[in-house]
Amino acid sequence: MDAGGSATDGRRARGQRRRAEIIAATLAVVRREGAAGVTHRAVAREADIPTSLSTYYFATLDDLLVAALSSVADAYTARIRAIADEHEDKLGGLAALIADSAGPDRDRALAERELCTLAARRPALRPVARYWRESVAELAGHLTDDPRAVAAFVAAADGLCTAILIENAPADLDYIRAVLQQALGGRPHDEAAPGAAAAPA
Repeated sequence: MDAGGSATDGRRARGQRRRAEIIAATLAVVRREGAAGVTHRAVAREADIPTSLSTYYFATLDDLLVAALSSVADAYTARIRAIADEHEDKLGGLAALIADSAGPDRDRALAERELCTLAARRPALRPVARYWRESVAELAGHLTDDPRAVAAFVAAADGLCTAILIENAPADLDYIRAVLQQALGGRPHDEAAPGAAAAPA
């Protein structure tokens, strides 16, 4: 590769790192002050950069908020799709993911909730804010072919996450699973409930 190509790649890598740092600073502001506290100035202060650098990479506040929400949504979407595609116990996998909102994923879940709430007022955020619900619906499609059950499942997952964040206490994994199971209207069609005997041939 020629020197010009190397220089271009280097600038691109530095730009990607800087964008990631600004997004991380944005999420830090959201966790500490809520989505309403996000401004270019506040994010620049958090990232220890000039405000002009924040606006260089994200021209508008909506650009910044969409990027921050996308980073959270992409992480959740990847995990949910992995559960749907690879996890033998899909219901248990999602229950564990939701339970993590009371532990290692609390900050990420809190930021996602803050930004999703803001999406009700900022149309630019709405497409990204739907990722979580759409991903959960896709997973539910592996467990039931009833569209009303899918809607109930998504609502249950959403409500459980919110309740866990409000309570700020350890989550009961068995309870989460039971609520999700109930939303499906009983036993999913492709996996038996915990401890249930296999259906006779």
